[in-house]
Amino acid sequence: MCRVAGLCSRAEFKPGQENIPILKREVNGDCSEATQLKCIALATGEAMAMRARNKKVCEIPLISSNNYQVSIHENEDKNEGRYYLAMKGAPERILDLCTTIYLNGVEKPLDNELKDAFNTAYMELGGLGERVLGFCDTHLPLDKFPKGFTFNADDLNFPITGLRFVGLMSMIDPPRAAVPDAIAKCRSAGIKGSFVKNK
Repeated sequence: MCRVAGLCSRAEFKPGQENIPILKREVNGDCSEATQLKCIALATGEAMAMRARNKKVCEIPLISSNNYQVSIHENEDKNEGRYYLAMKGAPERILDLCTTIYLNGVEKPLDNELKDAFNTAYMELGGLGERVLGFCDTHLPLDKFPKGFTFNADDLNFPITGLRFVGLMSMIDPPRAAVPDAIAKCRSAGIKGSFVKNK
């Protein structure tokens, strides 16, 4: 999962921060990807170096109509040879695109029981106000996607189904600094109600 999350991201640490603790480093990129980058850097001791070893050759950016982001990379394992596809997005969307799951070091079919378990997990986390992303990957077959293949992100000439689910990442999404004050003002003005997170 660290490999998928590390590669399928545009966020980058601003230069010249090597001696600053990871959690305090400034990042170029949106908040979710900055959190993802710091998590991977803490878990693996690297993030940017992983990208340098796995050159990106194609990308579909995260847009609301897709609800997923894809990046395709040259494989750092030169004996492997196959291109590596990494994807992240809304958990329910990612699960729908997967047919297998990587669980306890083994790839196995993604059955309805496992799908239900992950659906329950991300619903519970989302209910706690956390932002949840799903991650999946695949190695593209060498006979159809040989070295030097020209990938087309606009007119998809590569598969984005039949993928391998690798996990969920949950991020705390704290309210903006002004939100508690705004809620207090509403209450003092006699406004009552419940505040719910939009889906």
